Amino acid sequence: MGVEIIGTGHFVPGKPIKNDDLSRVMDTSDEWIAQRSGIRQRHFVAEGQGASDLAYEASKRAIEAAGISASDIDYVVFATMTPEYIFPGSGALLAAKLGLDGVPALDIRQQCAAMLFGFQLVDGLVASGAARTVLFVGAEAHAGFMPWNDWDILTGEREGEVTPEARERANAHRALAVLFGDGAGALVFRKTDREAGLVAMKLHTDGKSAETLYVPGGGFRTRPYWKPSMYDEQAYVPRMEGRDLFKFAVTRLPRTARALLAETGKTAEDIDWFLAHQANARINEYIREQLGVPAEKMPVNIAKYGNTSAGTLPILIDENTRNGNLKKGELNMLLALGAGIHWGAALVRW
Repeated sequence: MGVEIIGTGHFVPGKPIKNDDLSRVMDTSDEWIAQRSGIRQRHFVAEGQGASDLAYEASKRAIEAAGISASDIDYVVFATMTPEYIFPGSGALLAAKLGLDGVPALDIRQQCAAMLFGFQLVDGLVASGAARTVLFVGAEAHAGFMPWNDWDILTGEREGEVTPEARERANAHRALAVLFGDGAGALVFRKTDREAGLVAMKLHTDGKSAETLYVPGGGFRTRPYWKPSMYDEQAYVPRMEGRDLFKFAVTRLPRTARALLAETGKTAEDIDWFLAHQANARINEYIREQLGVPAEKMPVNIAKYGNTSAGTLPILIDENTRNGNLKKGELNMLLALGAGIHWGAALVRW
């Protein structure tokens, strides 16, 4: 008895924003971005569009693929670090959009590692009998983090140049701003009599490294939690110690994957697919080489979407389900690391 994924879906908003489009608002280029990250484009939400809107579209696709109706869902788990409000969480908003009156909706915040923590949570909900059919969604609307205001120039809707001051403000955070995109991925889990679901997992958190990647403004250590000066200081834009984060990822993730394989008596050759969070193509390439995994066993889609944080793994799973790569009975490994710092690896029987 276990839990299986019976339906998948994803959604990205609007037209793609190419790397060269970003040069309209900051000093950058396609070559500079692609060489450092593997990213070629990303999508951003429109003004007034939030994480639950993206999640709703992805959820509809996953529910349709599962061959069920929304009313069959008896639990919602929503992962996002970019909610519509400080409170309530976006899970309640998604449940309302889906017409799930009275169905419990739980929000989690493990950023880019949310899929792993969410999988453990879903497995526990089903195993305990608290739920039978669970909707898990990872969705992000990073546009509100971006260090520019001239969105119409960025998208090409308006001709012209941004002011030197606006370009300088964007340049101050270009190493981070070029990485992120908006999108959502949704998975429908259901209890099954066959051997499927979580085989083994290793999850970790290192709060000492929390400020390796964080948003300095808008927290409740200040009164009020938002001040006009925070805008001037661009405190709404995440701060990232890129080199430290890269080093953390390329040491901890291979180490955790090896420990999980050793604990279960498996080798990399026993794993059908390695499904990794899409933060940076260079990070994933390094991890793949450290584990001795052929490139064809670690699918990559960051070029199309950028880093959609909680959305990356569900989106990757949906794409590789729909293209026929992921099949029942396979043994796959999930790998992710996110701000916190949270990270882990999971072996999953598909």
